[in-house]
Amino acid sequence: MCSGGFAKCLGITLMPLSIVCVLCNILLFFPSGEVVDKDHITDQVWYFGGILGSGVLMIFPALVFLGLKNNDCCGCCGNESCGRRFAMLSSILFAAVGVTGAGYSVIVSSLAINKGPKCVVLHNNSQDVWDTPFEEGDYLSNTTLWTDCLAPPGVVSWHLSLFSVLLVMGLIQVALCAVQVVNGLLGAICGDCCGCCGGSDGAV
Repeated sequence: MCSGGFAKCLGITLMPLSIVCVLCNILLFFPSGEVVDKDHITDQVWYFGGILGSGVLMIFPALVFLGLKNNDCCGCCGNESCGRRFAMLSSILFAAVGVTGAGYSVIVSSLAINKGPKCVVLHNNSQDVWDTPFEEGDYLSNTTLWTDCLAPPGVVSWHLSLFSVLLVMGLIQVALCAVQVVNGLLGAICGDCCGCCGGSDGAV
């Protein structure tokens, strides 16, 4: 497969992943599907790992990858392959942006999973308050602790599920962008195998 065509496949894959991450981050603003006060939303949700990191910062590389296959490669100092080679080289910079954004989302998701959700807990056996009752991910191996969260109902599974999706999607995005770094290097060094440069690399 041509390097430009392969990059397009990566871009097609990254777009739906970005949309999923944005939706997950938005859903996290509504614990268990309920509307709550902004002060009762888990802190890591406000870091916008899914919206900014795996969403906005990933859309730009995806769009660039999508356009590489049809990039105009002709008319660069008389060398037909020059334009496409430069495009493949520049895609490495956008891939780095994607890695940065997805990496940010992975870090935020990991912290959120480790810390757990903000929920209603019983304070001093007399008063219900909003707090983060879990420490150092202890609730992950001991599901009986989930009952410490009195409300919203099912908030622990909601929190864990959505941030886990963000974590997995972020790791996949990092891997795909890393693959494009390699693909971009190969395309820049060896040229594309098809299009107006294919088969006539450097030919007049």
